[in-house]
Amino acid sequence: MTKDETRPAGFGALLWLAMATFSMGIDGYVLAGLLPQIAKDLDVSEPAAGQLVAVFALTAALAGPVLSALTGGWERKGIISASLAVFVVGNLVIALSVNYVMAMGGRILSAIGGSLLSAVVSAYVLAKTAPERRGRALSFVLGGFLAATALGVPIGLVIGQEDWRLPLYLVTGVGAVALIGILVNVPRLHLPALSLRETLKPLARPALVGSILVATGIMCASYLCFTYATLIFGPRVGEGPAIIAAMFGYGVVSLFGNIVSGRATDRFDPVHVISLIVGILIAVALLGTAGLLLPGAAGAVAAFAWFFCCAFFNGGSGVALQSRLGDLAPDAMSLVLALNGSGMQLGSALGGMLGGALLASGLPADGLVPASAVVLAATMILHLIVSRAKPAARTA
Repeated sequence: MTKDETRPAGFGALLWLAMATFSMGIDGYVLAGLLPQIAKDLDVSEPAAGQLVAVFALTAALAGPVLSALTGGWERKGIISASLAVFVVGNLVIALSVNYVMAMGGRILSAIGGSLLSAVVSAYVLAKTAPERRGRALSFVLGGFLAATALGVPIGLVIGQEDWRLPLYLVTGVGAVALIGILVNVPRLHLPALSLRETLKPLARPALVGSILVATGIMCASYLCFTYATLIFGPRVGEGPAIIAAMFGYGVVSLFGNIVSGRATDRFDPVHVISLIVGILIAVALLGTAGLLLPGAAGAVAAFAWFFCCAFFNGGSGVALQSRLGDLAPDAMSLVLALNGSGMQLGSALGGMLGGALLASGLPADGLVPASAVVLAATMILHLIVSRAKPAARTA
């Protein structure tokens, strides 16, 4: 083992990794707000332009676990650098696209790089950080994604009004700078080489699969409401600045929740942190349901209070969930965290689909809030069942 590999990942290394997740965060959200401009420029319908968003989630969900399993024995810094490079090139292809097919190809390429990058970065941080500091380190790196939601996405949407390609150049530039920083400052890391059969062995454990499904449930409940938040806020605060303020505030509060959760995960068992988060989210949904019944300004205040409370605890769930999975399968973290990412992507998609189906059936937008409480209650039951599993021992 070289001197570089024994060097811990200090603040400088974590900062460059956080910048990489920041670029992914912008890419993950900004195109959804620019569909009319994309559709007009590429001469397709808005639903077709929306498939550029959907194909990223689908590709990431499928590619992440497969690539993580195939690259499990490779040096981690090299994988991080290569996957970030693929992600950057994919976004550059989209920005330079002259037709819809080229844009779709770039989107698939960026999803392949981004899905592997997300899993490997989290596994790297867990492996390269002392156990008592893992929560804070993970929250700092994942905070790049949430910071993009709060800062990068609004900036991207503003400049994207002039030209929808400009945010993609922003993603490309930030990702390229992060890549240089990673190559220079991030220590190398070799994890024990495992066969594909050994790598996939943890998936035979129901508790681990159940823990991934807990992440799916939390994201499903979140996106069941978040996807249609404008329908909940609209009748109370109107469209325009108030909606933008709500979305901006959601990102900021999510980032703060992520920081607090990182510190809590270092002090307490991740299982207890997850239990607390899901339990409070259920209470928030129930109180929010009652608050939305209030008339006038009181109902608007209740809507903002419900939305920001959801942001705080949803933002804080990622660190505890990933830390728990790292404990359950310390020797297959890249694959397990990739599967966790797939589970979260699946939850996001299911939440949006379920919310749309409920609205189509005649349920008013406010009814999505108690519906999310039902999803969270089922998630809590699953979590309590699988939380009895003990962490696995790390092999030498």
